Amino acid sequence: MKDDMKVRRNIKKQLTKIVFLIFSIIIATGCSEHPLPIPDPHKQKVPPLTRKVNAFIESAMNDIYLWYKEVPNIDIRYERDPKAYFNKLLYEEDKWSYITDDIDALEKSFEGVETTYGYSLTFGRFKNTGDIFAIVEYVYPDTPASEAGLERGNIIVLMNNADISDENYTDLLYAESLNITLGILGEGGISVDPNSTVSMTAREMNLDPVFITDVLEHGGHKIGYLFYAQYIENFNPRLNEAFQYFKNEQITDLVIDLRYNLGGGTAAASYLCSLVAPLNVVNEEETLVTLQWNDKYQQHWESINDTRNLKITFTKNPTAKLGLNKLHILTGASTASASELTITGLRPYMEVITVGEKTYGKYTGSITLKPEYFYKDSAYYEDFDNWGIQPIVLKYANSLGETDFKNGFSPDIPVEDDLFSGIPLGNMQDPLLKAAVEDITGTEIIAMKKASMTIPYTIFDRGFSKFDANKREVLFEQADTGNLVKEKK
Repeated sequence: MKDDMKVRRNIKKQLTKIVFLIFSIIIATGCSEHPLPIPDPHKQKVPPLTRKVNAFIESAMNDIYLWYKEVPNIDIRYERDPKAYFNKLLYEEDKWSYITDDIDALEKSFEGVETTYGYSLTFGRFKNTGDIFAIVEYVYPDTPASEAGLERGNIIVLMNNADISDENYTDLLYAESLNITLGILGEGGISVDPNSTVSMTAREMNLDPVFITDVLEHGGHKIGYLFYAQYIENFNPRLNEAFQYFKNEQITDLVIDLRYNLGGGTAAASYLCSLVAPLNVVNEEETLVTLQWNDKYQQHWESINDTRNLKITFTKNPTAKLGLNKLHILTGASTASASELTITGLRPYMEVITVGEKTYGKYTGSITLKPEYFYKDSAYYEDFDNWGIQPIVLKYANSLGETDFKNGFSPDIPVEDDLFSGIPLGNMQDPLLKAAVEDITGTEIIAMKKASMTIPYTIFDRGFSKFDANKREVLFEQADTGNLVKEKK
């Protein structure tokens, strides 16, 4: 009995020591320099406006995004940058979805309205020095670039009397104004021409993508040539005019130059294909491509038999239909999206021969979504109404089911694009067009001697507009895309 009491007294002493120790730790912590943990600045709740933008992004991406099942669950209360938040949500294979806080300018660009100098550039780097240069691919007429005398093949070596760098080269496309100095291609490479500095100021223009229409005669053939820069529905009447010209000239063959065409709208793609394809295919409005949405939307469109959202067909609307059985298309690394839809969509119905370089590889389509689509009849979105997202919502396949061409289409006739020679687009000395005409006629075209680059270099970028990444899209236009989300819900 005495032993038990002794044990209990010892336990009580030990407990008292433990309590005292804990109490001492609490006192010490309370008297420390930082009584509470320092808040993580990255975990501070974001301002209400940012929360609203994030909520719009979250709602859209979890609903209509093609890969919505792969969207991670991220707490929007702590995402301080909506653009960074949007990029965190993208599926690993998605290199196309886009977000902007200037949706008005983006939509203008899709319609051909750009604040621009009017030229398209390829950017290169010399391997021996690392110096950057730009080459003019083409120049729109009646633009600052054409007024400055610039033309295809011009080499830009200085900008504002300084070297072009990785940090500033896009200023050649996006700056409000600039001075550029051209270089001269010679045996030893490129030398600066101090007498060739020109000044330009960008301005807003509505640019016609039906850029060059011509008829070439060679080897007993009359060959129509069309350089088409972007798929824009508003310019479908211009396409019809171009093909009426071909029809009046009674062309025997057709070459469409899409080497720099990044893509555009499905309505323009359907229209162009309908001008080209066999008449029975067009008049019966056969399927150009089928569309595959995420499972929720696919089930919805099928349940209401909404064919507008399940396929894109040829259209009987053009009056200048040629009804061809064979077509040559000039391609390059910038041939993307709606351009690739044209190639793959036509192939089940006619012979399509590609000439040039491998295409980009874009088999998906997007729509442009604005906050108003989610908050209709509400003032909730008024303070962020110029935000918008362009998520991938579908992929397409031709009538044979061919899709997922992630690596692009390899050309049937491989030819390297030659910018340094400065041969104008539409001239039969241009290597891509030369190869197409030779294939059509079976007759060789004697090549002229031209300057060439002797110093090793690499091409690392190209561009025309700050929205080039968005233009590598198939913009879905069959239905009223503004009502897609509301209609389903």
